[in-house]
Amino acid sequence: MIKPNALPVRAKRIDQDNKKPKNATPKTDVVLETKGDEVHLSFEGQRRYRIRGLERNHSSQQLKVNILAARDDLVHLDTLDLYKARSRTSFIKATASELFTDNDIIKRDIGTMLLRLEQLQHERIEATTQSAKPIEPTAHQKRAAMKLLKDPQLIDRIVEDFDACGLAGEETNKLVCYLACVSRRLGNPLALLIQSGSAAGKTTLMDAALAFVPEEEQIRYSAMTGQSLYYMGEQNMKHKILAISEEEGVAQASYALKLLQSDGKLTIAAVGKSNNGGRQATETYTVEGPVMMFLTTTSEHPDPELQNRCITLRVNESSDQTAEIHNRQRQSYFRSKIKRTPADIRTLHQNAQRLLASMPVIMPWADKLTFRHDQTRMRRDNAKYLSLIASITLLHQHQRKVIDLGSGKIAIESTIEDVELANRLVSQTMGRSLDDLLPQTRQLLVLIDNWVNERSRESKLSRNLVRFTQRQLRESFGWSDFQIRHHLKRLIQLEYVLAHRTGHGNAKEYEFLYDGQGRDGESFLLGLADPAKLKRKG
Repeated sequence: MIKPNALPVRAKRIDQDNKKPKNATPKTDVVLETKGDEVHLSFEGQRRYRIRGLERNHSSQQLKVNILAARDDLVHLDTLDLYKARSRTSFIKATASELFTDNDIIKRDIGTMLLRLEQLQHERIEATTQSAKPIEPTAHQKRAAMKLLKDPQLIDRIVEDFDACGLAGEETNKLVCYLACVSRRLGNPLALLIQSGSAAGKTTLMDAALAFVPEEEQIRYSAMTGQSLYYMGEQNMKHKILAISEEEGVAQASYALKLLQSDGKLTIAAVGKSNNGGRQATETYTVEGPVMMFLTTTSEHPDPELQNRCITLRVNESSDQTAEIHNRQRQSYFRSKIKRTPADIRTLHQNAQRLLASMPVIMPWADKLTFRHDQTRMRRDNAKYLSLIASITLLHQHQRKVIDLGSGKIAIESTIEDVELANRLVSQTMGRSLDDLLPQTRQLLVLIDNWVNERSRESKLSRNLVRFTQRQLRESFGWSDFQIRHHLKRLIQLEYVLAHRTGHGNAKEYEFLYDGQGRDGESFLLGLADPAKLKRKG
């Protein structure tokens, strides 16, 4: 017989629970441990969670992780975004079922886990951001850096400092790398592709150049996936250097790199699930540029569309260069008598680069500059040439004339000396040498050059307006038809000569593009304006 005032056991428990404060939650013992990239959470010593993938979440907008839940010998494994309500609900239900645990208990565990992981993620993002903050040089360091930037022999100093840091030879490559790094401050920065065989020193050259750049102004990766660039919006890449160790490592991301280099920014619309009910929604991701790109490759035939956006540097693989490298390696074991250490030199250049400001560059004689225009790829090559001149001017901004543009804006003015240096560097990196020609082909080139000069004087026409035919060459030089056709074809392939159709059957006339450069074996690039003539024109 049940007493009137007696209640069933279950009813008593409900009544006791109703007396508890509504906001009260059961206390649980939570232990958090980090082991490398793994995070381990333990609740009451019974339920254990292993979380992986937190380090891949560089944005506070997502928290996608892999979670292994365990109790005794029972386990459940899944990957989910903890910021997605539907993903959490599904994981809680499946975990409770697999571990034979109440849904509310797993729900509290996941809530605690979310808060703890958020805190860890915030700390990691903060640590990354703090390490990338600009370093403010001391007053003494600023004076030393400014003295370097105002040195009239700045270009020679740069080469000497590369040598002092252990990089032998490669004078042109050193200067182009340094100037390309400076170009990150421009609206149209340069892109470099260093090409060589394995173990020839391409990565050494890139590392040496980047060592002169502040760490906060460079982003380095070994490889990139196809979509990775689109989701780097929170890492400010504007006016920074993106360096990737191997061109093969960006094969999947080459399309994005091309757009970033050409357009100066990236934008992608991606479909994902919104936090409001888990419905699909379109989100836009934008990466702001411009960015200076630095790549290396061992491939003899890199992606042509990526390559024509870059200045390609080829490492010196001669035996003389190898002997010089061996000598430098041996010298590193001698007791140094140099007062300046490589670390001091790198710090000096890093501080100097911190003092360089982004500002417009004006070339008052830009309309007098010339560049070849017989190939469509020359459109991009001309842009590289102008960016190289601007980079030289920007590096010498404390030695160049400052122009007031009004409204508080200023610009710096290029000099003829900037063009002279750019012509030399671009000729050696993008040009060619007559030594690459067969003796008879080179002989024909010189004969045509002399013939065009003579006709130009007689007709009082500029060289580029003088046209000639194969017949005229045979009659003037006494060469056979086979010799003329064979060697002229090679000159056309190497773009020393340009063929024009006359409209009369297969008859052709030829334009001579070569202007007499490189007769002594030095490298040259066709179509560049002579700085001496620019100087005479004022």
